[in-house]
Amino acid sequence: MWRQRRARLWAVAGVAALGFLIALEFAARRYGLPGPITNQVREVIFPPKSGFLLYASMALMMVVLTWRQRFIAVGAAIGIDVAFLVVRWAVDAKVPDGHPFGNGALWVILGCAVIAVTRRTGRERVLLLKGVGLSLLLVAGRKTGDTWLFITSKTRPAVLDQYVATADHALGNPSWLVGRIVTATGPIGLHVLDIVYGQLAVAAVIVALYQLRNVAVERRFPSHHLVRTFLVIGLLGPAFYMIFPVVGPIFAYGTGAEHWRAVGLWSEIPPTQHWAVANLWPGTPPPISTPHHMAFDEITPRNCMPSLHTAWATAIFIHSRKGPRILRFAGMFWLIATLTATLGFGWHYGADLIAGVVFVLTIEAALRSLDRGWDRSGIQLVAYGATVFAALLVSYRFLPLEMAMHPWVAGPLLMLALTSVVYGYVRTTELWEPRAAPARQPEPQPELI
Repeated sequence: MWRQRRARLWAVAGVAALGFLIALEFAARRYGLPGPITNQVREVIFPPKSGFLLYASMALMMVVLTWRQRFIAVGAAIGIDVAFLVVRWAVDAKVPDGHPFGNGALWVILGCAVIAVTRRTGRERVLLLKGVGLSLLLVAGRKTGDTWLFITSKTRPAVLDQYVATADHALGNPSWLVGRIVTATGPIGLHVLDIVYGQLAVAAVIVALYQLRNVAVERRFPSHHLVRTFLVIGLLGPAFYMIFPVVGPIFAYGTGAEHWRAVGLWSEIPPTQHWAVANLWPGTPPPISTPHHMAFDEITPRNCMPSLHTAWATAIFIHSRKGPRILRFAGMFWLIATLTATLGFGWHYGADLIAGVVFVLTIEAALRSLDRGWDRSGIQLVAYGATVFAALLVSYRFLPLEMAMHPWVAGPLLMLALTSVVYGYVRTTELWEPRAAPARQPEPQPELI
């Protein structure tokens, strides 16, 4: 009975995901751009946007393969990429955007799907299809996110940056402070943080590979792992971009692309100085005044509230805690570096980061409760996290001036709300962990005299 229910649940989820992708495809084409399905199909032949992500996705799929099959898959992917490079060189095809590699990885993933359908049966077919589906979901999540960002810029002409920037006075304007520090580190610090910020999905795959390392032996996936959390964050997060559109301090209070072009970063970002309130970031915090809606261009994504990069980095940190020391260190480094980059590059306000942490802890609690069975502690934790998250958004929208005028009250309250959710998550999930039974002491035996 449980297997039938679970199969129905997966079937419903698959149909819903397909319908969602089709809806995004039509929405993107309405504005004259290809949607996530078209972009993914193009990468079968054309240079992919991220070759690293495609190879990371292939690595995720290979957890279901034997070592011999893994070597064959990697060799085939590299061979196909070399063939593509030779053909592009022969026809003098340029690669203006993206990476000149990665097509081979996608071909191998699709080839494994064909093998699963035509050459596998029973549990082996299901296991291989799960591996293929997991890898394709990771790639589709990236394409879906890009389309979501485009839609936010087209459908939300007014942004709420003034509200969030005013509320951020209660936290001491951390984006302005960290922005000055990061800028002072020079090109080396900027490019290191840029790599960390841009390759977050690759870091997630590394942690996920550790969690899924026994799949090939046990012939089943663990009930809960990082990829599930990553996908749910990417699915639910953009909905709040539509509810609370924010572009970020470097665009609303700075010169946007001009600031980072000067140090050789992100030359593809369009100029936005004509839309900014003033050129204040990161040198001068904005003055405290009554906030208003402000019009912005139809190019810059409204992707700040909550900070999904913070949510994803926090998820990596959480799931790396049970790994070896080097993995725990890497998870902590990635979280600290991501928080530094989100603030230091001017992509986010401090209020975005608090909302992002509460957001991911609530999702993680819900997924773990779904896995182990809903009980009172799980329901209370998820309800409390959702309440705090909603309260944060409401306060940023309707009480920003009061928060800025009373920073010594509002700031500690924001940190207290964040701390309470973190404490509740840690305390509750520790109770969920299975406890090792104490070793039985041997009973004394009578001795013969």
